[in-house]
Amino acid sequence: MGLISALYEWKLKKAIKKHGVPQHIVLALAESDVLADNNYSKLKSFAAWCKESGVNTVTIYISLIEVDVELSEKICGKLSTEIPSVIYDITPNINIITRGDKEIKKHGAEGMNVDISLGYSGKYELTRAIREIMMQVESGSLSPEDINEDIIESHLLFKSEPDIVIRAGGKRLTDFLIWQSVYSELYFTDVNWLDFRKVDFLRVIRDFQKRQRRFGK
Repeated sequence: MGLISALYEWKLKKAIKKHGVPQHIVLALAESDVLADNNYSKLKSFAAWCKESGVNTVTIYISLIEVDVELSEKICGKLSTEIPSVIYDITPNINIITRGDKEIKKHGAEGMNVDISLGYSGKYELTRAIREIMMQVESGSLSPEDINEDIIESHLLFKSEPDIVIRAGGKRLTDFLIWQSVYSELYFTDVNWLDFRKVDFLRVIRDFQKRQRRFGK
């Protein structure tokens, strides 16, 4: 790191307030972003930056291309096996979430939680929730008149609402946490994921602290 970059990073750190750090950050990545990241070093660095800043929960969404089902399953298996071992030094509280999961494991260890969603899109999550609700209505255990926001939320896998969603190297919204992130702040990075540096992360935190959250009001 050059002297100018080091000074700029130091300036950003000084500008960030300790009590205004987002407690739940979502990072949305494409499958190609992660596979191009040799040894997942960028993911490890991102997790380390979040922990250093005092973030409580990090959710990493990796979209999977579903052109070939068998290939997607192989990629999902590869990521499920390799990513946790890389991040474990940062925190042992790691969850890998795939489409076969119906709940997120809870960890007893203290420290930051990292949830890694592999292809568990927002559309899929809502579709599954609606299907489960319809089955309850059909069985007579739930009346259509009783369906409200609380009922829908109870059938969603992800319960927490993120403070900010970071879309790396893209200008389009991501198909993840469609329901939960309705009031979240959105941040689109100017650089691709492989070029994402600590100064870029600090810019995200500083930008978040400058915003006035309205929660839909």
